Amino acid sequence: MKLNLLRTLLLFLAVNTMYSCSSDSSANPASSTSSLTATNYSYNSSEIQTMDLINNYRVSIGLNTLQKINYISLKSEQHDNYMITNNVVNHDDFVARSQDIMNVVGAKTVGENVAYNYNTAQAAFDAWLASPGHKANIEGDFNHFGIAIRINPANGAKYYTNIFVKI
Repeated sequence: MKLNLLRTLLLFLAVNTMYSCSSDSSANPASSTSSLTATNYSYNSSEIQTMDLINNYRVSIGLNTLQKINYISLKSEQHDNYMITNNVVNHDDFVARSQDIMNVVGAKTVGENVAYNYNTAQAAFDAWLASPGHKANIEGDFNHFGIAIRINPANGAKYYTNIFVKI
């Protein structure tokens, strides 16, 4: 009986987390935002192209551009590596990932988009725009973001994780 209740609760939490892909917190902002990009991260051309697509789209609908934060891209890369290692596409550990980002960079809100096996940045971006939840993140009340695109060496499939934050 308890096991069934626990399973039901875990399923509800998982579905709720995957559907919203965002988290809010009243945590205090980091004391200084000058160190937000101090973490080293080398962006590949697909990552830069995806960030440009997102920002160009946001500007086209009257929204602000998003500034990249290297730390958030590192967290995105970690999630890509997790998905590759486990051969899954999901938002596992999103709550822990967003809480970490809130603590480190002082984010108030965090959202996440993931994608799998799109050969181009444009194709992944178009798929996100076609999905109401992912589109809501792209159009959301955010001011910073990070992204990582990694390739599974076993099959060549690309994994995308794009994290949005409001500081």
